[in-house]
Amino acid sequence: MITKYGYTTLSAIALISIVLFSVSLFINSSYIKFSLMAITLVFLIFGIVFFRDPERKIPEGKDLILSPADGKIISIMEIYDGEFLKENCYRISIFMSPLNVHVNRVPVTGIVEFLKYYPGKYLIAFEEKASEKNERMSIGISSENGKIKFVQIAGFIARRIVCDLEENQKVRAGERFGMIKFGSRVDVYLPKNVNILVKSGEKVYAGETVLSKFE
Repeated sequence: MITKYGYTTLSAIALISIVLFSVSLFINSSYIKFSLMAITLVFLIFGIVFFRDPERKIPEGKDLILSPADGKIISIMEIYDGEFLKENCYRISIFMSPLNVHVNRVPVTGIVEFLKYYPGKYLIAFEEKASEKNERMSIGISSENGKIKFVQIAGFIARRIVCDLEENQKVRAGERFGMIKFGSRVDVYLPKNVNILVKSGEKVYAGETVLSKFE
């Protein structure tokens, strides 16, 4: 399954691939011809792989907080959030490589109470300063167990954040809500009344891996 967020980009990739393939047919050199065909094929396959959107088995439980992104946990730390939670909290940072599924999913069932977009830089996503300096979309959701915040952060290669959410929108855990194109990071801010179930270095999957539970 291909995500709807990739239709425009994939159409452009497909058009470029057709043009390059057509040009290769008129090249006399076999080496250049087949090299160009191979590059065209790799380019097309990468686009399809990047915009894949597999179905996920969503865990059930009102106390569960799911991962909003596929990737690798690069840090778990205590930090103060003055934007939405307004308290000391935990922050789980998830790094998404270009090979990960990039469709993002809602981590908890609740109501979207906060949305704010920040233009910014494009530092490498796993750098600590990326959470404050890079282009990002900050999202706050209020659930029946408490509030959480998660932030889509653009990276060095990623140049576009997609977020379909609106303020006061009701959402369900595991629902698709957007993506970050071509490598990025998602930070999840959790209140202190949670039990964290993952550790740094662990691989997680959007809408499927349980990051933590409300106590």
